[in-house]
Amino acid sequence: ISKSNLGNVPENYTRKQTLVNAERYITPELKTYEEKVLTAEDKSKALEAELFRELRETIMESIGLIQQNAEAIAELDVLLSFTSVALKNRYVKPQLRDDFTLTIQGGRHPVVETMNPSGDFIPNDTHFNAENQQILLITGPNMSGKSTFLRQVALISLMAQIGSYVPAQSAEIAVVDRIFTRVGASDNLSKGQSTFMVEMQEAANILNNATARSLIILDEIGRGTSTYDGLSIAWAILEYLHQQIGAKTLFATHYHELIAVTERLERAQNYCVLVHEDTQNGVVFLHKIQAGGIDKSYGIEVAKLAGLPRAVIEKAQHILKDLEEGVVEKGIPAELQAHHVDRSHSGLSSQGLHSPHPIAEKLKKVDVNHLTPMEALQLLVELKRDSEMDFL
Repeated sequence: ISKSNLGNVPENYTRKQTLVNAERYITPELKTYEEKVLTAEDKSKALEAELFRELRETIMESIGLIQQNAEAIAELDVLLSFTSVALKNRYVKPQLRDDFTLTIQGGRHPVVETMNPSGDFIPNDTHFNAENQQILLITGPNMSGKSTFLRQVALISLMAQIGSYVPAQSAEIAVVDRIFTRVGASDNLSKGQSTFMVEMQEAANILNNATARSLIILDEIGRGTSTYDGLSIAWAILEYLHQQIGAKTLFATHYHELIAVTERLERAQNYCVLVHEDTQNGVVFLHKIQAGGIDKSYGIEVAKLAGLPRAVIEKAQHILKDLEEGVVEKGIPAELQAHHVDRSHSGLSSQGLHSPHPIAEKLKKVDVNHLTPMEALQLLVELKRDSEMDFL
């Protein structure tokens, strides 16, 4: 209230603050509302806590019934999901067995096949028995589907045991006590553990805990160290699984020497992934598992598909030829044993690595401003032909 109007202030007004040209007043009613506002938050929290306590006590009286309902709803949700996926993806009802036998006809990877909407996933059969197929050694090139096959067998076995239909034409699944896997490559930097150390720890866990009723998946065991060390470890593990544990085992490897080892083991069989070599299209991976071993990994062909420089591919082919035909002491090519590398022959000289690609040279000579549509089309055809020749 301004100072000129102070004489009109009612008696029940109480001065609260004096300003330069005015006075502030408060009434008992305003004071009451002020207290309500200031204490409302505390009262609200107290009321909320009281209501929550009452609700909790009410729920506790029926906690058993609520948990039973929640469990029933969860089980129905899982079964409905199993049904939906089975109908959508053509799953079949597996037959569970209490013996060693595991037979899958036309098995598919439940995740990978959904990533191929065109429906071109290649199914594969799997058969384990106690007489002569306890261990299946899988050989074949990279990108051929070995890892997918291993994982799909483990997933189908797991799905069958949790009550789901499985992605296959038919399946007889032996109940297993555990599924052990050693796949991929990883390290543990925080604990100072290398990729190979992690690999060996996982392998040790398998060998120390697996039983004859387990399912074991081993994908390229021993690859994290030198060739001879890795081969020796893989060989020893293969024989230990056969002679000591007796578990169903899928063993994928690039150590082709293990094919001969498998042939002399009574309950082990060799399988491989089919590959078609085409003079025009190069290597074609058929993703089909068949009986028998394969003694070639096609690593250089895969490297070529990945886009490694031509000079590196040519040098790798030359080294591979030396290793296959001219190996002497300790598996080192003759040219390295002489402590001399012919740089002009190696294809890895500084000039070879930095020399321009023929296609790039051809493009540099093109005058785009004077190129007719017909000439452009013809140039495109030539460039495509040249690029295809690089992979032959």
